[in-house]
Formats: sequence, structure tokens, C-alpha cells
Amino acid sequence: MPRWHYSMTLDPARTAIASGRDLRISFKHAVEICSSIRGLTLEEAKKLLEDVINMKRPIPFKRYHGKLGHRKQLTKWHSGRYPVKAAKEILKILKSAEANAEYKGLDISKLWVVHAAAHKGTKIRKYIPRAFGRATPYFRELVHVEIGLEERE
Repeated sequence: MPRWHYSMTLDPARTAIASGRDLRISFKHAVEICSSIRGLTLEEAKKLLEDVINMKRPIPFKRYHGKLGHRKQLTKWHSGRYPVKAAKEILKILKSAEANAEYKGLDISKLWVVHAAAHKGTKIRKYIPRAFGRATPYFRELVHVEIGLEERE
């Protein structure tokens, strides 16, 4: 059994959950993607992530938007980016949650994303040796992503 738990409790009869642990993606990008797909239907969320991967639609950056360029494709929010690597990983988790829902016998066409969250994982600490006995830190923070789907009428 895993040593981690999900951060939400959903009704197991109407929901399906999936998570990706220790992903090597940007935490900030994962937070913005999760906030964009939360509340969408499963098909809309998959279409959005595929459009981001193909660089057709940007993700609006609402929290981490310092010194960020504007995108004319966005209607309600001005600043955004195309986080392709994070979108690919989150799309894998979304497809895993869809497979879990199909295994449970839920109707795929009635699924909504009710929970999408990114959490900080462990930090990989590496150092690059420099001249005169110094070193430059080369850290990488891992990310945990959770997705919950719910069947609605």
C-alpha cells in the first residue's frame, strides 16, 4: 500500500480518482493547469490540454503571473503561457482517472472534474562545483497531482 493519501474525500460510488506522484514538472505550471481544468467536463478538459500541447490555446496564469506576457487568445484573463510538459503529464493522469471511472462502470460522457490539485513533493538537491571551492545549488522540486472525476446528470 502507498504511504500517501488523497487530499479530498469523495463518494466512491459516483467518483473516480487518480494521481501522479513525484512528477518532474513545474509546480507553478501544475497549479495553473489544475485551476483551469477544475469544473470542466472530462471532454472539455482533455480538449483544453491537447490544445495547450499543440500550442493553440494558452493557460491563463492567475496566481503566478509576474512579468508574464499577454496572450490575445485569452478572453477573460490577459496573461498566460503554454506549459506543454506539465500539460502532457496532467493529461496522462486525466486519462488514468477516466480509465478508473470506466472500470467502476461510470458513464464517461457525464464525468466532470471536481478535484484537481497540485502539491509540492520532495526536493532533489544537487550542486554544480565552481571555481575556488564554491558550488552552485541545482535544485529540482517534484510535484504531486491529484484529479477527481464525478458522474453528474
